[in-house]
Amino acid sequence: MKKLLTLVILGLSLCVGAAHAADDKGKTPQQNKMVTCNKAAADKKGDERKAFMKECLSAKPAAAEAPAAEPTTQQNKMKTCNASAKDLKGDERKKHMKECLSAK
Repeated sequence: MKKLLTLVILGLSLCVGAAHAADDKGKTPQQNKMVTCNKAAADKKGDERKAFMKECLSAKPAAAEAPAAEPTTQQNKMKTCNASAKDLKGDERKKHMKECLSAK
C-alpha cells in the first residue's frame, strides 16, 4: 500500500511539473515582459510601482530601437521622402521625390 501511494504521488508530481514547464514555453513576448517588469518592481510600492510598471511595459525592446543597421526598405524611404516633400508641389515635388527615392 505504501509503495502504491508513493508511486501515485510521484506520478502526480511529475504531471504537475510537466504542465508547469509547458506554461513557461507558451508565453507571449508581452507576458515575458510582464514577468521581467514584475521582478524588477519587487521593491517598489504604490504609485512608484504603478509608474515604474507603466514605463517598463511600454518600453520598446533594444532590438527594435536600433533599426539603423537594417537596410532601409522602399516603403520607409517613401514615408521619409513624402514627409520631407509635404510643402512642395508640381514639378518641384516630382524632382525632389525622384532624387530622394534614388538616394541610398
